[in-house]
Amino acid sequence: MKLLTLKKAHAAKIKKGYPLIEKEALAGSAGHMKEGDLVDIMSESGEFLARGYYGLQNKGVGWTLTRNKHEQVDQAFFLTKLTKAAQARAKLFEAQDTTAFRLFNGEGDGVGGVTIDYYDGYLLIQWYSKGVYTFKDMLISALDEMDLDYKAIYEKKRFDTAGQYVEDDDFVKGRRGEFPIIIQENGIQYAVDLNEGAMTGIFLDQRHVRKAIRDRYAKGKTVLNTFSYTGAFSVAAALGGAEKTTSVDVANRSLAKTIEQFSVNKLDYEAHDIKVMDVFNYFSYAAKKDLRFDLIILDPPSFARTKKRTFSAVKDYKNLLKETIAITADKGVIVASTNSSAFGMKKFKGFIDAAFKETNERYTIIEEFTLPEDFKTISAFPEGNYLKVVLLQKK
Repeated sequence: MKLLTLKKAHAAKIKKGYPLIEKEALAGSAGHMKEGDLVDIMSESGEFLARGYYGLQNKGVGWTLTRNKHEQVDQAFFLTKLTKAAQARAKLFEAQDTTAFRLFNGEGDGVGGVTIDYYDGYLLIQWYSKGVYTFKDMLISALDEMDLDYKAIYEKKRFDTAGQYVEDDDFVKGRRGEFPIIIQENGIQYAVDLNEGAMTGIFLDQRHVRKAIRDRYAKGKTVLNTFSYTGAFSVAAALGGAEKTTSVDVANRSLAKTIEQFSVNKLDYEAHDIKVMDVFNYFSYAAKKDLRFDLIILDPPSFARTKKRTFSAVKDYKNLLKETIAITADKGVIVASTNSSAFGMKKFKGFIDAAFKETNERYTIIEEFTLPEDFKTISAFPEGNYLKVVLLQKK
């Protein structure tokens, strides 16, 4: 077993349950390590802290797996973790109106660097480092030992040199799906493709937010969905009785994908606006036309780059929100959302407060959301609870 020695302050974090082995935590060189090596993590005084694996990703150099020096990291280890995770999602497996959810959520379920999503019998594994990918055969064999009766397994390898998706045939085993498959989420239908690039067509972590929009906020409203991707929020709003939705995304494929999502729900997409354009340009257009919306969904990527612009949630969310406020109707609602793990809810609310103060507007917070229960997190790793959604009403 190879050894990784941590500096004193970082050793104390690991002892308190922090699962990530940070790059700056290492007391010496890790030149002797290779991706997937199992390691005993030690303090500089020689105290055993945890057993984990070495795997480079943007968050660090590996993850702890167990604090028991006698526990082996083998197929039985993965079977135990996966079984416990599946048991915790029993209600979702039994749900009649929801057929897609997260089955295994990385460090929240005991193995950082890998997630597994369930899409109506299909499993999608996402690997975030070459290190955790070395455990692929053991993890899949453990899945086969479980009573899941899956149709097929697909994967997304997210560990190229820039930490992005590795373009590949993502089929692993089972019966190849005929995509898109139609999944349900709280009775809403969404078209999903597990073998077409990095994304599937739906972000499962926003399940409760979409339900709230449909059930409580959309009826009779004009709705603007920015950074709309495949229009999932727009569909939820339309099913909730929205007067009209406008979906805006810069990606060319967003048009066909949004039409598809409306169509599988038997909604007339021609009764709604779907615009392929830079959201920032749309804000300027809307302001010039003096447009106002009753409900605006603002859920940008944490980082994005187009030919003309770079967006970072940390630096730019406040200004983006100021532009949103300007085209929100009086008493209108803004769904302010971010998936950035670089800051917590307190700082996010600070961005919101500053945006309203700088525009001389007032607001009240109506409702808040973080990750749904299937996206399990641990208190020792607050960064893992990355989703922050605040519903604001402009006074």
